[in-house]
Amino acid sequence: MPELPEVEVTRRGISPTVDGQVLRRLVVRESRFRWPIPEDLPHQVDGRSVSAVARRGKYLLLPFETGTMIVHLGMSGSLRHVHPDDPPRKHDHVDWVFDRGVLRLHDPRRFGAVLWHPAADGDVLTHPLLGHLGIEPFDPRFDGGWLHRHTRNRSQAVKQVLLGGDIVVGVGNIYASESLFRAGIHPRTLASKIGPKRYDRLADAVKATLGSAIDAGGSSLRDYVGAGGESGYFQIGAYVYDRAGLPCRVCATPIRKIVQGQRATYYCPRCQKP
Repeated sequence: MPELPEVEVTRRGISPTVDGQVLRRLVVRESRFRWPIPEDLPHQVDGRSVSAVARRGKYLLLPFETGTMIVHLGMSGSLRHVHPDDPPRKHDHVDWVFDRGVLRLHDPRRFGAVLWHPAADGDVLTHPLLGHLGIEPFDPRFDGGWLHRHTRNRSQAVKQVLLGGDIVVGVGNIYASESLFRAGIHPRTLASKIGPKRYDRLADAVKATLGSAIDAGGSSLRDYVGAGGESGYFQIGAYVYDRAGLPCRVCATPIRKIVQGQRATYYCPRCQKP
């Protein structure tokens, strides 16, 4: 599933085509997504300017004067540049036609979303899909103190808390395993038992891990590609993710795999302490 780094890479990739430009035409070939694309959405946005594409968590936000389009890539989606004359492939469901290029949404599972939040409904960040989200990991307020304060009453393992997204967004499965390794914290450690100094290390590790993933173009697993069709390479240099049985890159101890909340977790039993 595309996570925060992949969505941020996409945002940066489409920004030159979108920012300050008029959307000449929204072409919807298939409207049956996780939530149906509103029938009148092309009427709402055709011929109107986008101020600047933004991101909140894993959602792309295209703000118009009359409202904001909310785009989610779902489990298998990608948003990429195509030539205006390129015929749509199977699962190419939506086109955004700008003077500077065409953006095409490819989503085999149709678990993504293209929704409309009218300006009359207030700030888009209050939308039900966005209002519950935690702090952005690159927000200046996000630090070890933030994590410590918001986990005092949590009875879950720290990895599950990171995946929850209500304390900090964007720490998906790959990045949670990698962040915990960098911080030296065992993924089964109860979130409420971790002290301020260890949370300082974890907050720094989250920022470093996500920053490295963005620089590497994200992690290309299954269907995800960037806006230019390029793959991401973060997982190639992962410390623990998908490396069960292989030697730890730091201490050479074999990496272990466990399952938490039906998701695979990878860790080093020597470098990561409860």
